[in-house]
Amino acid sequence: MRLASTFLAASAAALLGSAASAQEEALSLDDRVNAVFSDVTGPYVSFIFMPFPGTDFPWIVMWLVVAATIFTIYFGFVQFRFFGHAIALVKGDYSDPNDAGEVSHFQALATALSGTVGLGNIAGVAVAIGIGGPGATFWMIVAGLLGMASKFTECTLGVKYRNEYPDGTVSGGPMYYMQKGFDELGLPGGRILAILFAVFCILGALGGGNMFQANQAHAQISGIVGDYPGVITGLVFAGVVFAVIVGGIKSIAHVTEKIVPFMGLLYVGAALIVLIANYDMIGAAFGQIFAGAFTGLGVAGGLVGALIQGFRRAAFSNEAGVGSAAIAHSAVRTNEPITEGFVSLLEPLIDTVVICTMTALVITISGQLITDPETGRFVLDEAGTAIRTIGDTSGVALTSAAFATAIWWFPYVLALAVVLFAFSTMISWSYYGLKAWTYLFGEGRTSELTFKVIFCIFTVIGAAASLGPVIDFSDAMIFSMAVVNIFALYFLMKLVKRELDSYSDRLRGGQIRRFKA
Repeated sequence: MRLASTFLAASAAALLGSAASAQEEALSLDDRVNAVFSDVTGPYVSFIFMPFPGTDFPWIVMWLVVAATIFTIYFGFVQFRFFGHAIALVKGDYSDPNDAGEVSHFQALATALSGTVGLGNIAGVAVAIGIGGPGATFWMIVAGLLGMASKFTECTLGVKYRNEYPDGTVSGGPMYYMQKGFDELGLPGGRILAILFAVFCILGALGGGNMFQANQAHAQISGIVGDYPGVITGLVFAGVVFAVIVGGIKSIAHVTEKIVPFMGLLYVGAALIVLIANYDMIGAAFGQIFAGAFTGLGVAGGLVGALIQGFRRAAFSNEAGVGSAAIAHSAVRTNEPITEGFVSLLEPLIDTVVICTMTALVITISGQLITDPETGRFVLDEAGTAIRTIGDTSGVALTSAAFATAIWWFPYVLALAVVLFAFSTMISWSYYGLKAWTYLFGEGRTSELTFKVIFCIFTVIGAAASLGPVIDFSDAMIFSMAVVNIFALYFLMKLVKRELDSYSDRLRGGQIRRFKA
């Protein structure tokens, strides 16, 4: 733990220094950190998001989509065959209260969803539509449906190879199934893969799962109430986050099972208001989505541009194949690992197919995307890389403007949604990072408390600083998790197939007990 203590001391020193500096000095420090960090990590970040030669298609997106397709075929389209059973499991129809684990199927799903439903559903979809047009929505849905099989695979393994302790707590995730699964198959390298994954997970949790969320939440709040020091937002978030995560996964699950349905209903409810107000345009919007998926409708990159943006947004949004969700789902109360695989496949459906599609529909019918009245084709910006929009908005501003066409006060709702999304993402990723931390440094209260304090310190730093390259690097770490995880899943998926066949036979034979009528 000496390394952890040194890391904590260094982080605290950096935070105190930042808080004590004048505004100009803080900006200067940001610039210096950005420059140094970019020089050191830039090549690796560029490699992770590097496109295939002659295209704008990042190889990491293809890595995720190809794996999702393979898992879908290998497991016989499991996401469609067991969809109804997944719903029954979430409702608790097959839940035995005496099973090992810490949280219910619904709580595990809510915790995992809180880590994926976030700014990507608001800003990321707007970017995809702004570049790839409405047709990107179709490919986003396709990738989301395929990603359900990836979640099924990794979350089944997460429960199957988790560690269960005498006090009733559990630890699971890719770190454990890589090491144990490879050992069971007599394959070398499982421990090395597990260590790599854990390191990537910790760095991703501190950056993309924490600093970025705090930074964007502060930007949204200050946009409503006026400019004020980010350290204030950071301290408030850090205090609330620590109060939740100090209680462990049960505390996190109790919060997420309430906040996820609320924020989902809040956002989807607002989208429905816009759609109902423009009900006569919904058919035309779907027409644009389907036509744009196969023709490009003159958007940047044409058909390929729409496909790339749709796949990219889905992959970046639901994190299917990244392995993070397997950590949350591993805490579920069940003695049948495959059941949590069924539950987890609902995650990309809700995140990508439902919420992202609602955002895309609102943007499409809002009239924010400028078209040529004579040809009906979209008008590109001067650079020819994106569709021109009213007010030249993009990202979260485009989403806000689209909603505001029917709900003038929506920017206030959006601010609340962003804060809730950021908060829920942070507490979920704190758990992901914690389990990776304890895998490397050992279980125990001291080890856990050390990471939780470090996590909250980085919350304040994220809200107070503008460390662009740091955030870029942390995003690269999250997708580095996917490289290691999917590589391992190809070797371990035969174990999941064995679990699926066994459970299917027992379900058909009536051996799987139903606890609720």
